[in-house]
Amino acid sequence: MPEPSDALLAVRAGEGDEGAFEVLVRRHSAQLLRLATRLLGSRTDAEDAVQDAFVSAWRRIPEFRGDAAFATWMYRIVTNRCLNLLRTRKPLTQDLGSVPEPTAPEHASSPVRAAESTAAVEALTRAMDGLTPEQRACWVLRELHGLPYEEIADVVGISHQAVRGRVFRARRYLTEAMGAWR
Repeated sequence: MPEPSDALLAVRAGEGDEGAFEVLVRRHSAQLLRLATRLLGSRTDAEDAVQDAFVSAWRRIPEFRGDAAFATWMYRIVTNRCLNLLRTRKPLTQDLGSVPEPTAPEHASSPVRAAESTAAVEALTRAMDGLTPEQRACWVLRELHGLPYEEIADVVGISHQAVRGRVFRARRYLTEAMGAWR
């Protein structure tokens, strides 16, 4: 039996079906947690942001019209929550090294490669601290989550051209900041 679509589950959740909403939470929580961790640089803050986003979504699910995919709607809620946190807090002190990465096969890992990878992640974390929260969000959604510009525009709530500009400026800044790693 095929799994129900997000659209159908969202309609059911909007009618008060908690089970349907739980399926949506299970289906999307991992990718939303990755997004929030990449934006905030802290797993703990990311977990809080995603939890707050799902609470907000449950309250607002009757208003969900399905103009965008449920996943896009959740990306927007999580991104906005993260941007609000980034705007109100001090600069990041925790690195992206806390983001779980898949383990390398035994033959591909070595102490030298591990040290280089750790140093590269630390350098990228420092470089990303130089981006505005809006540039960071657009860059993460494009480069790490692979969203198209149109969907990023929906998620962040800005024009398609503004997304392109922010991604371009973020890429240019990160290219300069990571110049030693070329």
